[in-house]
Amino acid sequence: MKVIFYSTKDYERSYFLNANKGGHELTFIEQALSAGTAALAQQHDVAVVFAGDDVSTAVIEELHVAGVKHIAIRAVGYDNVDISKAHDLGISVANVPEYSPYAIAEHAVSLILSLNRKTILAHTQVQAHNFSVGSLIGFDLHMKTVGIIGTGRTGSVAAKILNGFGCNLLGCDIKENEELVKSYGLKYVSIKDLCKASDIITLHIPLNTATKHLINKELFDTMKPGVMLINTARGAIIKTEDAIAALDNGTIGSLGLDVYEKEKGIFFYDLSKQKMEDEVLINLMDRANVMVTPHQAFATKEALGNISDATFYNVDCWTGGKRSPNEITVS
Repeated sequence: MKVIFYSTKDYERSYFLNANKGGHELTFIEQALSAGTAALAQQHDVAVVFAGDDVSTAVIEELHVAGVKHIAIRAVGYDNVDISKAHDLGISVANVPEYSPYAIAEHAVSLILSLNRKTILAHTQVQAHNFSVGSLIGFDLHMKTVGIIGTGRTGSVAAKILNGFGCNLLGCDIKENEELVKSYGLKYVSIKDLCKASDIITLHIPLNTATKHLINKELFDTMKPGVMLINTARGAIIKTEDAIAALDNGTIGSLGLDVYEKEKGIFFYDLSKQKMEDEVLINLMDRANVMVTPHQAFATKEALGNISDATFYNVDCWTGGKRSPNEITVS
């Protein structure tokens, strides 16, 4: 089968090549999938897409005309894909519902530690031969209350790591994880109670109609002054304008973002020689108490291997006429 990969980065290719046990003919392109690039899939059976690709109604129609019969999403989220339209046109869609949860959870904790202990400022000061400590005061994580919104695989790993620091854990999820309750003392509460009680809040939920802008002014108004908020999930879970207001009034003491609501066309690209046009992102990056990383939480060797293997598992299932357990159905 002929498989085209959109939005391909150099660091991914070796993982895809190693995972291609079925001997498929692979085409790698750097361009993102869009109405302007869909025609590049001509004569390809499978299109492999990423989180930032445009897989909307019009684009799927173009993929269908090009001959694509299967869309493989090399990510967990699929809010950028019109699943219903794909099914209407006979195109099956599968995602990678899970990969190394350690990659994401560990990055979330690294953001917590970096913000708390002001690691970036410390490095900058030392490079300037300033070895004073007065501006680097943090706090012990021990006995602090951490609220984990979403206690699936990634949230569960975050809970286990944070338990190791001696944190008190609160959780909020539609499905409770009894192991976290029994083994790590996590207590399930409502999202409002979690926001009221937490010193640190970390997000580990998917983006869908129920979670878009879930973290907004209403919840910010219930949070402790100076709360730390971490998002390694999806950018639009936080209403950015409300977060900026909460930073301005001191509700958010520090903010760690590996994702951003309007990251498309920015994250995953080297824009160092261009003028940054996104004033909201500039606002965030200019703040000493905000740390932005470029959607890199997934970027570990283990996670990239998991993603590649799962992507080709889905492709091989479709090629062999079998239904992958990762195939997405219309709800």
